[in-house]
Amino acid sequence: MESVNSSKPRYECLLFDLDDTLYPFSSGLSEACTNNIIEFMVEKLRIDEDGVVELNDILYKKHGTTMAGLKAIGYEFDNDEYHSYVHGRLPYENLKPDPILRNLLLSLPFRKLVFSNGDDTHVTKALKRLDIEDCFERIISFETLNPKIHDSCVSDSLICCKPAEIAFEKAFDIAQLNPYTTLFFDDSIRNIQTGKSAGLHTVLVGKSEKVYGSDYALESIHNMKEAFPELWSESNNKNKKPESIGYATQISIETSVQA
Repeated sequence: MESVNSSKPRYECLLFDLDDTLYPFSSGLSEACTNNIIEFMVEKLRIDEDGVVELNDILYKKHGTTMAGLKAIGYEFDNDEYHSYVHGRLPYENLKPDPILRNLLLSLPFRKLVFSNGDDTHVTKALKRLDIEDCFERIISFETLNPKIHDSCVSDSLICCKPAEIAFEKAFDIAQLNPYTTLFFDDSIRNIQTGKSAGLHTVLVGKSEKVYGSDYALESIHNMKEAFPELWSESNNKNKKPESIGYATQISIETSVQA
């Protein structure tokens, strides 16, 4: 039987998706992003407007991101231009500083990383708007998983991104993290399911009920302490910080937690 006072913590790292995870879907960024992608497909790639919505949905579901799908079926375009068009016009003003989330993150001495399919500029801008950019050890982004390689033998048409297993494997290797001691937060069921198969402990964010592949379900990232009080118990046992941050009365408990 595992000792309650075991010196080895169950979790050593917290791995977070960004979009619709560290901020809510209600921000409107996801809807705006989808509209920008469709506009890019029509305006830049000259795809027939009549079928573009359906094509976008098919590519996203099959390849993880529309960008990866477009590259896979033979469309050629500059990655930076795509990201600038799709993310550069998002309503970032809808994202506000989140002191509750900031206190939650800073009160935990575990390793904390962001793992996103978004590009560096998008991820950094969103984190800054939320005022949590300094809460993470590092960001694993599109550029991290897809470094620019000037080699004629390497195809630029193959994009590495979640939910592909190789994306998770690369992230583990780059960050030198052990999936079996890592808690993974994401709003995507597919990402959660791949993460679970890769050994991660999984938390589906934005949903009230668990699905296949998820160990926990949180309607809001603000409910972390409600769902995982052991994280704070472990952090207190580490004695890495002389003072504790009081925020219990600030945390919204209007959403449900399922474990």
